[in-house]
Formats: sequence, C-alpha cells, structure tokens
Amino acid sequence: MEKIKHELDLLPMVLRTKIRMATGKAPLIVRITLKDQQPKEVPVGTTILPENWSVDTKTVRKADPEYKAINNKIKGILVDLSRVYDKLFLEYDQVSPLMIKRAYFGKPPIEPPKKTELAEVATLLKSFDNFIENFEVLTAKKKRAEGTLRQWKATKKKVFEYLRYRKRKNQEEKEEKEEKEITDFKEELTRVDIHFNEINATFGNAMYEYLTLYAISKLSDATAKKHIKKLKHIIKIAVESDIIPKNPIAGFKCGGDTNEVIPLEWEEVERIYNKNFGIQRLDEVADAYIFQCYTGFAYQDLYGLSKDNIILVGRQKERWLCKHRGKTGVMEMVPMLPIIESIIEKYKNHPICIMRNALLPILSNTNYNGYLKEIGAICGIKRELNTHLARHTFADIMLNLGMPLEDVSKMLGHKTTRTTQRYGQVRKNRIKENFDKFVRPAIQFEELNELINPIDNEKLSPQQANVIPFNSYTSTGSVSFNYSLAK
Repeated sequence: MEKIKHELDLLPMVLRTKIRMATGKAPLIVRITLKDQQPKEVPVGTTILPENWSVDTKTVRKADPEYKAINNKIKGILVDLSRVYDKLFLEYDQVSPLMIKRAYFGKPPIEPPKKTELAEVATLLKSFDNFIENFEVLTAKKKRAEGTLRQWKATKKKVFEYLRYRKRKNQEEKEEKEEKEITDFKEELTRVDIHFNEINATFGNAMYEYLTLYAISKLSDATAKKHIKKLKHIIKIAVESDIIPKNPIAGFKCGGDTNEVIPLEWEEVERIYNKNFGIQRLDEVADAYIFQCYTGFAYQDLYGLSKDNIILVGRQKERWLCKHRGKTGVMEMVPMLPIIESIIEKYKNHPICIMRNALLPILSNTNYNGYLKEIGAICGIKRELNTHLARHTFADIMLNLGMPLEDVSKMLGHKTTRTTQRYGQVRKNRIKENFDKFVRPAIQFEELNELINPIDNEKLSPQQANVIPFNSYTSTGSVSFNYSLAK
C-alpha cells in the first residue's frame, strides 16, 4: 500500500493567551498541523507586542525594533520543520506533529516506553530488596509461605556474600580465610552492589563455585543451585522490565542433581521410640519426631497443629489430622494411628500445649534440629536426623505398605505426584517380592557354584564344600515389625 504524504501546515502565531502582565508581550510559536493528527507547538524563543504581529503576512511588523531578526528566525524554523517532516516520511509509515517536534529538538521521534519502578533500582541487591518487600506483603496476606520468604532472604544473603568475595578478589585482597565483621551493613551493601549490565554469562558458574568450594560455610550442590535458581528469577524480572535485553545466566542448569534422601529404617524408628532418654526436652523432641514419621507433617505444620485440626471422618467417625500445608496451601489429610493418639494424649495437659492451644510442645526450629542431633547420636544413628528426613520416612512407610502414590501425595500436601515420586524411590518390599519371585528360583546352588569355581566338586575339601545353598538365604525385608509401636 502506497504511503500518502499529507500537506504539512506550519502556522506562525502569537499566543495571546500567554501575555505577560509586566511587559505586555506574548510568546511567538509555530503550530504544526497534519491531517487527523493532534497539533503541536514549537516555540520561536522570543516575545513581541501582539499589535506588532501581522495576521495576514504572518510576520513581525517594522514597529518592532528586532523585526528582521525575528522574521528570519521564523523562516529558518519553517524550513527546518519541513525538512524534518520529509525525512520522517521516508523512515516511518505514519508521521505525527509530535514526532516532528521531538525530532526537531533532537529527541527520538517515538518516545521509548517508560520503564517500571524496578528499572529505577537497576542494581542487583536493591532488586532483591524490592522483590522481598513485595513478597512480605503477600506473606502477610497469607498468599505466600513464611518458609519461602526465609529462603528468598537467605538467597539475597548468599548473593551479597559472593559479591563481597568477588570484589575483594578483584582487588586482590587476601581476606578469603576470615570474613571481617561488618560495622556498617548498609554501607557494605552499597559498596559491593552491582548493576545488571555488569552480570555476564560466567556469573552463575562463578557464584556456584564460590558457594560450593570457597565459601566459609560451603553448600551442597543442590542447595547452591537452588540459590542460583532464585538469582535467575530476579534477573528475569530485570529483563521483563527492560533493564537489560536478556538474561546472561539463562544457560545455567539448576536441576538434575537433587540428592536422594534415604529414609530411616524401621529398626531406627523403633530405636528412637523405645529409647528412654531421661531428659524431658529430648523425650519431647523424640515423641514429636516419631509423630512426624507417622504423619509426614513438616515442622511448620507440626508447630501449628491444634485440636481444631482433628476431624471426624465417615460414619465410623475416624479421627484424622487435616491441615492446609503452609508451603503449598494444599490440604494434608492423615488418618491417626494409635501411636499418634497416644502421643497427643500424653501431652494434652502440657503447659506449652495449653498456652499455645497446640497438640505438641514444639520448640523453635533451631532447638528442635539441635536436639535431634543429640537424639541421633544417643541412638547410634549414623546420619543426621532432620525434619525433612521424617517426611521421607513417612512416605517410605506408606508406599511400602501398599498405599497408592496419589494418596501418599495428598497426605504429604504435595501439589503434584511428581514431587511425591522423589519420596518413594526406595521400595524394599517390592524389591524383596520381585527378587524372591524371579531371582531365587532361577539361581540354584549348583549353578552358582559352577560360576564361582568351575571345577570338579569332588575335589573340594569338606571345609570348601560346606557352603550354605544360595536359595536358603532370607531377606532382611522379611522381618516384620509392630507398626503400632506401642510401648
């Protein structure tokens, strides 16, 4: 479609509405008009008495002592505006008076879109502050979880630590062994903060290496990648806000290396339950941990359990624990086993339970995990006990007893079964059943003996021949436990 060049109307005129009271003069302007477009005005940059302006000739009369200079200036402006219009017509499909005015004053003909409020921040740590501040508002409205907010704050702290390390390394300061105490935290934040255009493609890998290799408190692979994932999200917001054109660390892979959590064995759970620690605080924490192993509740939800979360279900009015999970908002629904009933009954008159209207006298998360370490050491459990391990143990118990994955997912408060699948990687009973079904009948002692030592059995000594047949072994999975664990 051929472009149509509309006639440009340039009208010099006096703005009589802007007459200055002190001098009686008014400013001169040139009005730009195009067909069906909003007119715009370009100031000439001088003022005259309105009676010295000729409406017919569009010039200043000789009565004004500077009439020649002003008229020449007006002619120059008209020529320049016409040239600007001709140039814009060749470059753009449509030209407006505003575009002509902007180009005349040396500005881009089309005004670039205004950046968001975040664009004014334009530094990494300040953008984290802005995001966390908004997240706190959502958390206060119960639209986000407190635990997730703490994770964002932890990520900002790790980014700050890396930026400080990076700055000191660039300045060749030999302070990597011990971090000096910050006397002015805000000043330190400002000093190490960087603009988004300073982030290059190696930033993600460099921060990952710092967190896993050089930080004072080194992180696991999976934890470090979780922090990088949150960093990528902040940079993505900067891209969407037109602060930078693209995410420089978009290629950093944050998944695929999640650590497998091996649940506790039945014998280990029994060991914790049957142990009399002789110290009230340890006995209380041990009971709370057993409670977690048989309900799958996370610490946050365990802490908030009250009598209101006990629901009667069905005609038989079975007692269930039902609560919206703090992290996902999904309803957790867990039928109560006798062991859970006994623990609730044990602490119903505990002062903390009465004061907090809670089912258990739960301590702070820090103390809770600290006491779990003591419990693990006393019980001879060689790996560190934590609340997340209890959730994995619950999932393992349920899945090995035949509960469908979808039901276990609902009890754990997961949004999808994909998350639950990570909890059900160890299925000992299923391995045992299939092993007994397919492997043991197929491999007999004679066949195994020939594979191990293909020689004439008659030549073996009595000691060598005294071997227990392979198919007579029993699996440790065949040992049955009392699932009620009643003391």
